[in-house]
Amino acid sequence: MKSIDRKSSKIHVVFCKCDGSFVDDSKQLKVAESVASGVQLAARLVDSHPELMTTTRFAEEVETLVSQNARVSLTQFIGEELQTYGGLYAVGKAATCPPRLILLEYDGGGDETVALVGKGIVYDTGGLSLKSKTGMCCMKHDMAGAAGVLGGFFTAVELKVKKKVHCIICLAENAIGPASFRNDDILSMYSGKTVEVNNCDAEGRLVLADGVAWATKHIKNLNLVVDMATLTGSQLIATGKKHAGILANDEDIEKRAVSCGLHSGDLCFPLLYYPALMEEFKSEVADMKNSVKDRSNAQTSCAGHFIESHLDDSYCGGWLHIDMAGPGSDGERATGYGVGLVLSLLDAPGF
Repeated sequence: MKSIDRKSSKIHVVFCKCDGSFVDDSKQLKVAESVASGVQLAARLVDSHPELMTTTRFAEEVETLVSQNARVSLTQFIGEELQTYGGLYAVGKAATCPPRLILLEYDGGGDETVALVGKGIVYDTGGLSLKSKTGMCCMKHDMAGAAGVLGGFFTAVELKVKKKVHCIICLAENAIGPASFRNDDILSMYSGKTVEVNNCDAEGRLVLADGVAWATKHIKNLNLVVDMATLTGSQLIATGKKHAGILANDEDIEKRAVSCGLHSGDLCFPLLYYPALMEEFKSEVADMKNSVKDRSNAQTSCAGHFIESHLDDSYCGGWLHIDMAGPGSDGERATGYGVGLVLSLLDAPGF
């Protein structure tokens, strides 16, 4: 039990086991507190209002966390440095604060190397494919994937996970201005593929495509890529408000993710895995479009396959896509979804 004295008010916090009994072991309490802090970090970032939580402020939050942990290295690409990242640069270049690709690395030893890639759209107006006045509300939550993997990553470092873990944050604000990317633009992605834009509000897959391309091109001996995003409204139709929809290129990874969801409480359920759905993105002038022709044809799976198509051709490892548009929020508040799922996937000690 932990007591916090704030202006004569005391908040009593207890942690419970699965059987309902209180956690009283000091080691278990330390793990529980670390996990709770990771969840609180993720939820706070997502709930922060968009004027405050710009791409620059998000990066400052990351820099502060790195400064407190010597085991984590940080690299950033900012603004014009991202011109070869056609998706991330296009989505973020009209905003006041520039887009960023944040690369974090932790070496905990072990035989497995994992890359966590998060969608960090700090605010989504829909771009020139403008959202409605009601549809735009709560779009500060469009960076919940980035917040989830970030909270999971730093908690995993604190718990000394025995893996090599990379965290890749794709940060941008999908804003409106003279520099906005447009429908009919053709983007040259970091993967080397070209994308014809037919929906500026299908921006999350563009930034994640560059993120997974970077991971699979540059990280040595990579075993698993996990991308997490509030990607599609159709995820809620497919798997509901409590379960994220997952897409995996390997049946064992899919089963592992479902099991980790049950263990962590960050529930998830498989989506249809059918790469032939990429036909929905057919373009006459580029390798693909960024939005589907038929929105009634497994749309949320299509969005995941779009990201998958930008994995480097040389990559032979596993891939797990997590669309958590539903469970990332509870009403108008963030849940911190993703932190627990990441920790379970990483086999965090004591979790």
